[in-house]
Formats: sequence, C-alpha cells, structure tokens
Amino acid sequence: MNYDLVISGRALVALDHHPPTFTDVEVAVSDGRITAIAPAGAHFEATQRVQLAADEVLLPGLVDTHVHVNEPGRTEWEGFASATRAAAAGGVTTIIDMPLNSIPPTVTPEALEVKRAAARTQTCVDVGFWGGAVPGNLGSLRALHDAGVFGFKAFLAPSGVDEFGHLDSAQLDAALEELATFDGLLLVHAEDPGVLDASANAGGAGYDAYVSSRPDEAEVVAISRVIEGVRRTGTRAHILHLSSAAALPELRAARAEGLPITVETCPHYLALASETIPDGGTQFKCAPPIRDEANRDALWQALCDGDIDLVVSDHSPSTADLKFAGDGDFAQAWGGIAGVQLGLAAVWTAAAERDVPLDDVVRWMSTAPAAFAGLSQKGLIEQGRDADLVVFAPNERFTVHASELLHKNPVTAYDGTELRGVVRRTFLRGADPGAGVLLTP
Repeated sequence: MNYDLVISGRALVALDHHPPTFTDVEVAVSDGRITAIAPAGAHFEATQRVQLAADEVLLPGLVDTHVHVNEPGRTEWEGFASATRAAAAGGVTTIIDMPLNSIPPTVTPEALEVKRAAARTQTCVDVGFWGGAVPGNLGSLRALHDAGVFGFKAFLAPSGVDEFGHLDSAQLDAALEELATFDGLLLVHAEDPGVLDASANAGGAGYDAYVSSRPDEAEVVAISRVIEGVRRTGTRAHILHLSSAAALPELRAARAEGLPITVETCPHYLALASETIPDGGTQFKCAPPIRDEANRDALWQALCDGDIDLVVSDHSPSTADLKFAGDGDFAQAWGGIAGVQLGLAAVWTAAAERDVPLDDVVRWMSTAPAAFAGLSQKGLIEQGRDADLVVFAPNERFTVHASELLHKNPVTAYDGTELRGVVRRTFLRGADPGAGVLLTP
C-alpha cells in the first residue's frame, strides 16, 4: 500500500491498548488518519516521508480545552487566526473555545452560530466550543447543548465582563439540576464572592497584596459548594484552573466517594511562583492567582498522584494597554495569561526539573484533555486516530521573546524565560496546519 505520509523515528505510540511508550517506529497516514504503525525498518511506501532527527520525538497533538479566543467582539485581544496559529506553533492541534470574552458570549444557539461564523474560515487547528451557563439562560441550556457545545462554563464570582454574569448559590443548584436531565457537563470558575469581598484591598504594585485579595479560602469554599451540588444531583462537574492546593483534600475525598468531578490546572501554576513575581509585574496577573512555591510543589504532587486530571493553558490574552493598565497596579490591570503557544515547553521544563517523564506531560496535555472532552479521535498516536502529530525536540532550549510569539498581542508572563523543548513541526490530520475544522461532541 502507498500511504500519503510516513514518519519514521522515536514516537510516543499506543499499541495494543498498553500505556503509550517511546518506540522506534514508522507511523503511516492516509486520508488524515493513522492507518498503520510498525517497528522501525518496515519501509512503508509513501508519497511523503519524514525522518525524525536524532534529537526529535513524535508526540500526539496537544488538546487544549481552555482557550479564550475573544472573537467576535474583542478581536483586538485575540482572534481565531492568531490564536490557532499560536496553538499550532506550540504543538496544540485542537482547542475548545471559552464562551467569554467574545461579544456576544456563547450563551444561546444564535450566539454559537455567530462564533462559528467568525471561526469557520480562519482556523489553523481544530476548534470546538463551550457554552455558558449564566443567570439569563438557565432553563434553556438543552437547546445550546443540542446546537453542539461541549458543555457549560459558569462563574461563581464576577467574571470581569458585564455580559457574562455569575451564578449565585441558588442558580448554581438550578444549573446542576437542569444539566442532570441530559447528562450535561458544568465547568466551574470556583471562587467564592463572599470571600473575595471580605478580602478586597486597595491593590497597588505589590503582588502579595493581589494574592491576599484572592486567598486560598475563596477556592476552597467555592469548590466545597460545587461538591455539595454534585453529590445531590449526580451532575458531572469540572473544576477549572485549580490554583490552590488547599482545595485538594476535599476534592480527593469527593472523587474517592465516586462523585463525577474532574480537575484541571494550568502551566503558569506549575511553572511560576509568587516569590519570583516582581512588583508591578501585571503580566503575571490571573485569577485565581499564581501562588507560592510550596503550593506549586503540592500541585505537582497532586498531578503525579492522579488527583488533578489535565493541564490546559487558560490562554486569556488582552491588549497591552489593558494588561499594563494602572502602571503596575494589580487592581487595575486585566487578569489573564497568554500562553497557548508556550504551555508544552513551560510544563516540560518544570517537569524535567522534577524528573517527571515526558510521557506524563503528554498524557496530561493531550490524552487526558481529549478523553475529558469526548474527542475519541484525538490524544494518542494510535491506529485509526486523527494524524495530529508534533515533532518535538525535548532537550533544545530557547529564550521566550514576547514580540516573536504568534499571539495577537506581545505580552506574556514567560517573556525572557529560558524554556526547554522546541516544537519543530506540527501536523494536523497529516498535513501542515491551516485547514482546521469546527468540532461538535
């Protein structure tokens, strides 16, 4: 058989349903799918052949289920063309877009179609969409589900944009009860507004003051409320961007109880720490905040123990004017980390320092997010799956320069940082990125 593409070299492959391992193989691709995997030396015939260099490995494309593209409405912050180019450059072949900060937010079937129309001709990688659960659309979530969103995001505290309201306790209960009727999934930004109000301060350039304004307790209280709701309704829930290790004991107990709760964290919580954030460094501002080194170590331990399921970027960019508003005042600057292009390198750099193997990193950033979103064709180099593949040089180092990234705005918390691991080429269904499709569950 003459295949469209054969890639030869060391690859992280899944064979016979065993855990993926690095093996010298030939991976054959036809019609965008992985059609055969054989030991090195099989000499498959192909229209195109790629031989990996000695310092390269082949990985499955990453699946990033937490990306804010912001188009339409705030396209000057980020758009589908720039976001998906940056994703592909970072080895991400699938993203799922959050329902805010676009205008309109993705809270109705009509708004979903507006979002799809904006994305349809611009995507370099595959794109799916989350819907939103807000006070104004409770009772109508089934229609949005049937229109093709992967699940519903809700905030328990103000989101930062007026058009995407947060749910109070009664509304959270109502959303969970409604989703239970059709096995929907609720993704929760879990910070408690009462704790945030009680912790508010005058802000300023000091990062410690910002962390004090969003303490661990805000996450712990909110997550406890979500757990109670899941216990009562049986609805599937997902904790977004966990930053506080203080919430882990209750999450661990809830999952041991069998409650259907999954948990993610983000590269910036694993690679950065509050001790190194300078005064006025608002490029590091996000919510919940980056916490201290001891907390970071506890998140790593939870990942390795299986208490956290996946690692996704929470790519949430803005214009430089917004990101540096207030001349270094954390209370005035927009919160969000631009990182979809750098997530793999940031996590791998920190993982290698801890002797965590690359296959674990890939599991957290590709296989697990794909399974979480129900994307059965993604997340593994396995016969029958989409040929979404990444040529990665794990030991090559580079220094991040914000101006060289493909994000729309040259702002990132990683500017000037040396990272380990370079994406040398990305394949989407066996071809160069540029023909992404819009996904539905």
